[in-house]
Amino acid sequence: MMGSLWEASKNSPLLNPITAKCEANQQLVKGRTISAASVAEGDSCEFGSNKYFGLCALGGILSCGITHTMIVPLDLVKCRLQVDAAKYKSVVNGFRVTLAEDGTRGLAKGWAPTFIGYSLQGMCKFGLYEFFKVLYADAIGEENAFVYRTFLYLGASASAEFFADIALSPWEACKVRIQTQPGFSNTLRGAIPIIMKDEGMNGFYKGLVPLWMRQIPYTMMKFACFEKTIELLYAYVVPKPRAECTKGEQLIVTFAAGYIAGVFCAIVSHPADTVVSVLNKDKSSTAMDVAKKLGWGGMWKGLVPRIVMIGTLTAAQWFIYDAVKVYLRMPRPPPPEMPESMKKRLGVQ
Repeated sequence: MMGSLWEASKNSPLLNPITAKCEANQQLVKGRTISAASVAEGDSCEFGSNKYFGLCALGGILSCGITHTMIVPLDLVKCRLQVDAAKYKSVVNGFRVTLAEDGTRGLAKGWAPTFIGYSLQGMCKFGLYEFFKVLYADAIGEENAFVYRTFLYLGASASAEFFADIALSPWEACKVRIQTQPGFSNTLRGAIPIIMKDEGMNGFYKGLVPLWMRQIPYTMMKFACFEKTIELLYAYVVPKPRAECTKGEQLIVTFAAGYIAGVFCAIVSHPADTVVSVLNKDKSSTAMDVAKKLGWGGMWKGLVPRIVMIGTLTAAQWFIYDAVKVYLRMPRPPPPEMPESMKKRLGVQ
């Protein structure tokens, strides 16, 4: 993945507009179905090529790294609400207390591990999602890939997030400690040696399992809901076919679908998110201990700010990711349609 990303970055018009080359004459790999029938003239790469996956990973870095870093203040207050509800009684109160104790700079605590961790997570999340989507579609065949496409999205996104969380876990551990532990280091440079000294490598991956519990359902919902919402919007809401929409209009549809997906993502993953926040603060507990201590109601603390945060975040991520594809002239297949072989077999016109 890193090799593909480096090669793709060297050739991308974002970094090297003079030397970027069009590869429009390349053909798609036979049997791939979640795609256009051929590479359109002017595309910078072949769908499903190493360069394509590398550019998808680059888009993931930009979409996740930028958006998560931008909402660090809201994320900080959300985490503090989850781990100390007695002190931080609401979102507004959380901001007020944080400003009073730490000043304006205190709202930026944890920005460095957030930027690094979620950039790496985004690289794996989006790059590997595209890879697994093509891989699984090839494995089950053209007609099955269309009929069971929702399961295809769910499987590809779950597989991608499994690896993405391994990349994220050490940085998430540093972020939560910086944001929620009084007296802990305020910087990433100071946090890493403290965790290594006190807990060893286990300290960086202690929250990996609950992170999987939070992020895998979140990502499955994020991708599957987005893909289906895009289909429905173009089928029933947008007054003209996608092919007749301008790039700007398509990006607006992308943003709307991303926000809808984000609301569902927040609800599905919130209990595990609360457990992760408390677990990274409490060194002696396990995920089950934290869940029992919080109770069902306690695990839903901070849901409203998280819905606002995740809805906006997910919409912005999809918008940036799709905008990167547009800017880099990458293939952007339309929503899937019934294969011709299936239409003939079923007598569909």
